[in-house]
Amino acid sequence: MEVINEIKFTMPSLSVNEGAARAVVSSFLVQCDPTVEELSDIRTAVSEAVTNAVVHGYRNGRGNIGLTVRLLPDRVIYIRVKDKGCGIPDIEKAMEPLFTTAPEEERSGLGFSVMQSFMDKVTVRSAPDKGTTVTMRKRLFAHD
Repeated sequence: MEVINEIKFTMPSLSVNEGAARAVVSSFLVQCDPTVEELSDIRTAVSEAVTNAVVHGYRNGRGNIGLTVRLLPDRVIYIRVKDKGCGIPDIEKAMEPLFTTAPEEERSGLGFSVMQSFMDKVTVRSAPDKGTTVTMRKRLFAHD
């Protein structure tokens, strides 16, 4: 994979850091001159992925969340959110709309659906007790 530019960011699994993740991604993507809609979509998807790591991956525990953002050829944005939390035993089930592992917290279970609706491709890899990696891609529109 040819990488034009890249940033890596590690943050503790605190919900307040969802905003930091959005800010890091936004700042990095300024170089691509995305539309307001593209930037909003990407920020929302990143927020959902980081929220999932905080709420479901570490379940009130503490750990680190890694965020990698890459600019690839043809204006493709690659984003990876990785945790070393509890993992997902059934990824297919977890990606179903309205499924949540935290119903007591009134979670909607739409995180993966939101990511999929705003990004071109979403891939989830996970193993129990080893963590989860969410990889997302989006091609930005070319404009003059």
